[in-house]
Amino acid sequence: MRAARLSVVTALTAVTALTAVTGCTSKSDAKDGDRVIGVTSTDAKCVTSKKEISAGHVELAIENKGSKVTEVYILFPDDRIVSERENIGPGTKQRVTAEVKAGDYQIACKPGMKGTGIRQDLKVTGGSAAKRDPRLDKAVAAYRGYAQEQADATLPLVATFVKAVKAGDLEAAKAAYAPSRIGWERTEPVAESFGDIDPKVDVRADGLEAGQTWTGWHRLEKALWQDKKITAAEKTLADQLTTDLTDWQKRVGKAEITPTSMANGAKELLDEVATGKITGEEELYSHTDLVDFKANVEGAEKSYELLKPVAKENDAALVAELDKQFAALNTLLDKYRPNTSSYAFTAYDKVGAADRKELSDAVNALAEPLSKLAAAVAK
Repeated sequence: MRAARLSVVTALTAVTALTAVTGCTSKSDAKDGDRVIGVTSTDAKCVTSKKEISAGHVELAIENKGSKVTEVYILFPDDRIVSERENIGPGTKQRVTAEVKAGDYQIACKPGMKGTGIRQDLKVTGGSAAKRDPRLDKAVAAYRGYAQEQADATLPLVATFVKAVKAGDLEAAKAAYAPSRIGWERTEPVAESFGDIDPKVDVRADGLEAGQTWTGWHRLEKALWQDKKITAAEKTLADQLTTDLTDWQKRVGKAEITPTSMANGAKELLDEVATGKITGEEELYSHTDLVDFKANVEGAEKSYELLKPVAKENDAALVAELDKQFAALNTLLDKYRPNTSSYAFTAYDKVGAADRKELSDAVNALAEPLSKLAAAVAK
């Protein structure tokens, strides 16, 4: 869970039939300048070079001229995410590609990665989406099945957690907490794409928007580990967690999933590790960060393995590097669990600064080539 999200959507029932193919990191040598939209972000502005473009591949050439780290999104009218790029540092540039169909969108910059963002309208007129390798359609179908399986498997684990909370059994609830999050962490970009589920179930205290009530896993985490008590309020919140995650389970099958969004989502999962798990911010009270860390890596690796046949054909050197870095990171993580078939990891507050840096370096070594996967499958 990133520290802050775009605002909660009040309803999805009014969503139009608009669809889009989600984003990926683009090739740096894009030849069609007409397909590029310049996005200049400052601390107070989000300036785009085009307000209208025809359907197909759209590349955002982003430059952060502000003093704060920013994020840039392409959004549906209901705030669902088409494509995004996080953690764009001051004075840096990023290039991101999305494939969009005709309809109305918004481009949003989020200086400081807080709030709803500074937004510009984008109108996409008629056109056609780019053709893709049929093998990638099979990868999408397999990943959609994987995402649904993870959601389906999560609900019984959440039921165990909720039962313990409602029984007032502090130790049983603590034991059930981390396992109940694994499926979510493996497929978090899919849940985030809906816009309104993630802020209900996975928001941290530092990510709350003005006026937002704190609900979900981390609110219960605080009660269990810091407050060390379960009150009637926590029991009500536990029921709400079940309701919200059941909603997620029902909606997973309707998510927009494409080869490039799978690749981009794999990179997002590594970003989740880099911005939350490495710092210890994600599981501030329970210190179960390494469980989430492993689940994020597993989800990223699943996307990669499904896309690997096409990526290898297009960029064998990239695939060799990704194989190497995934293996290295998984080996390093195994140092922190006595049984590699279990998710009983060392509490993160017991992991020293040097070891955290080693983990961070391994994540960065994987994230850099992983950022090129989308371009490899889009060739």
